[in-house]
Amino acid sequence: MGRHFGDLAKIRHVVTYSISPFEQRAFPNYFSKGIPNVWRRFKTSVFKVAPPMVLMYLTYTWGNRVHEQTKRKNPADYENDQ
Repeated sequence: MGRHFGDLAKIRHVVTYSISPFEQRAFPNYFSKGIPNVWRRFKTSVFKVAPPMVLMYLTYTWGNRVHEQTKRKNPADYENDQ
């Protein structure tokens, strides 16, 4: 049936080693190193990401508010109508 995808070519003098997936640990040091690392990365990037996002949110809400105000009719324009 042919060769499998991983065995398409033979490379001489190259030795590869692998460990069985059943012997690996899926989440080693998850609580002791993983969560503190996420917190450290969050602290270093929040001051780079948050100010532009807050500025864009304020600009967006201001633009929507001004747009809604300009859609309304001015009652002073219609005071003298019969």
